[in-house]
Amino acid sequence: MSAYDPNNIFAKILRGEIPCFKVYEDDKTLAFLDIMPRATGHTLVIPKAPARNILDIEAEDLAAVIRTARKIAVAAKAAFGADGITLNQYSEPAGGQEVFHLHVHVIPRHDGVPMKPAASIREDMGVLKANADKLAAALAG
Repeated sequence: MSAYDPNNIFAKILRGEIPCFKVYEDDKTLAFLDIMPRATGHTLVIPKAPARNILDIEAEDLAAVIRTARKIAVAAKAAFGADGITLNQYSEPAGGQEVFHLHVHVIPRHDGVPMKPAASIREDMGVLKANADKLAAALAG
């Protein structure tokens, strides 16, 4: 396994060097919308601690990510009228990981509606903003 790269895109988002559609933040995690969502409301949850993936993250940081992923899942199911939620986490290239900062995908799902292919369609920024506002409101309420 390679070392953590502090210049990965999610590290840059954490440092405020790249904008994101943030929906939730606490002292250990950040959650924001995926700009190429596989379904409406597709959110990424990342630790603030530098961790390449599940193979090197500290247990308490992973626990914080999972707590936040659950919080996002409950709110996303309500906000987007989803029938279910898919959680994905990929580690290392052979496992499908493309961005080497641990992240969990929280994807609202509707019966009979397939997910879009991964990294296939960049969503309109206005749509992302509206979806971020909707999810943030569900989290606040």
